[in-house]
Amino acid sequence: MGEQPIFTTRAHVFQIDPSTKKNWVPASKQAVTVSYFYDVTRNSYRIISVDGAKVIINSTITPNMTFTKTSQKFGQWADSRANTVFGLGFSSELQLTKFAEKFQEVREAARLARDKSQEKTETSSNHSQESGCETPSSTQASSVNGTDDEKASHASPADTHLKSENDKLKIALTQSAANVKKWEMELQTLRESNARLTTALQESAASVEQWKRQFSICRDENDRLRSKIEELEEQCSEINREKEKNTQLKRRIEELESEVRDKEMELKDLRKQSEIIPQLMSECEYVSEKLEAAERDNQNLEDKVRSLKTDIEESKYRQRHLKGELKSFLEVLDGKIDDLHDFRRGLSKLGTDN
Repeated sequence: MGEQPIFTTRAHVFQIDPSTKKNWVPASKQAVTVSYFYDVTRNSYRIISVDGAKVIINSTITPNMTFTKTSQKFGQWADSRANTVFGLGFSSELQLTKFAEKFQEVREAARLARDKSQEKTETSSNHSQESGCETPSSTQASSVNGTDDEKASHASPADTHLKSENDKLKIALTQSAANVKKWEMELQTLRESNARLTTALQESAASVEQWKRQFSICRDENDRLRSKIEELEEQCSEINREKEKNTQLKRRIEELESEVRDKEMELKDLRKQSEIIPQLMSECEYVSEKLEAAERDNQNLEDKVRSLKTDIEESKYRQRHLKGELKSFLEVLDGKIDDLHDFRRGLSKLGTDN
């Protein structure tokens, strides 16, 4: 019959650090398969996980075990037989929920199996007690018959005691044979389980070799892709540099276009100005003629100014001469006035005397 997988998932496996009893130690480098197995022969449930050729979980579920969710994606349970605590890290909360539900279901099934086995044990013990009670009575009956036979055939009581001891030995031998058969069945089951585990380990080893080959191929492919990526990055950097150059050229072209537009505006203005150049030339000629006439007038005026200056100098000379003559005249006049004042004082004095 053997064990049968009833539920399988993938998770990262951890074990509690035996020295600190606090920190988690990774038991697998990556997510591995974790399965529930049901042993039909022994009516038991186990959680088994294999990482390559190494069995990292072999935990028999008992009704006393409890699976605890410590976070949204992590759960743990304690195994007293293995003297450790297992932890599983899932990729999603849904996987953790399914695993926890299956754990509760399996634990309940293990409890029911334990109760049934206890009932069977109690029933078998009751039957053995009843058979044990019946055996002494039959022995007693035989011993009674033996006393009757003793009365008849005069047999010794030691034969009766040996017969009862033989019956007890037969019962013990029967029970021992049953236990031996049971132990042989369990041993056969263990051998089959070991054979399956050995096959699984061999398959896992083959899978490991295959995965190693695939990993080597993937690593080579990764190296090739990495070199290709580096080349693409170099090309991208060159493209970026070219884009920057194009951007600078575009800005320069825009600047040149704006300068060209400004020059065109200046050229239009110059063309407009060139249209009025003949008019300006005629006006310049007219102004030149006027300027020449003005220059001639100015020359005439300068001549007149020079003549006037000469006249002014002459008039100034005359004025100085007249001033000298007027000064001498005024001096003479002042003398005459003084004489008149003296004459008047003399007349006044004569009038006073008269």
